[in-house]
Amino acid sequence: MKVDKPKISKVLENKDFDQIFDEDDCMLELCVIDRAVFENEAMDRVRLYNSVFRNCRFANTDFSNIDLMDVCFENCDFSNANLSDASIHRVEFHGCKFVGTNFPASSFGNVRFVECVINLSSFANSKLKKVVFDNVVARGVYFYDCKFTGVLFDTCCLDETNFFRTSLKGVDISSCTFDSLQVSLEELNGCKVSSLQAVQFAGLMGLTVID
Repeated sequence: MKVDKPKISKVLENKDFDQIFDEDDCMLELCVIDRAVFENEAMDRVRLYNSVFRNCRFANTDFSNIDLMDVCFENCDFSNANLSDASIHRVEFHGCKFVGTNFPASSFGNVRFVECVINLSSFANSKLKKVVFDNVVARGVYFYDCKFTGVLFDTCCLDETNFFRTSLKGVDISSCTFDSLQVSLEELNGCKVSSLQAVQFAGLMGLTVID
């Protein structure tokens, strides 16, 4: 599946994240932010465009209604942050931490999570279009009542992840591992699974597989 990469300018200015307070519209663009620490804060309607963030810490911060476009995050920590009602498009997250992060009612388009940890995060009531989870640890993630269009889980841990009221038709989880999923037969209809996973789901349905 082709996912559009962030369109990031080759020439970017080094900035401090605190410079966002110098802008009336809470916006940063055309910049590189390295090792910023902005934790236990609250800032509504932040806009981050055409930028790179490296080794930044945003844990426990309220970023409600954040707008991200053409941004790359590397080794950043968003644990327990609130990104509800977010708009996230042409964004890549590499080696980032999202433990307990909230993304309810958000819109994702052309987004890649690569080698991230997103345990116990919530994407409830969100729309995900052209989103790739690549080698992601996603234990206990809440994908309740989401709309998936072109979503791929590649070599992920999905143990105890919740897909209730989210159709997995056309979604390939065959390379993923889990001991259990919270999902109904209706949501599984059309999902692409491995033969081993098919046996696991048979067990969840109360069937006994005889070789």
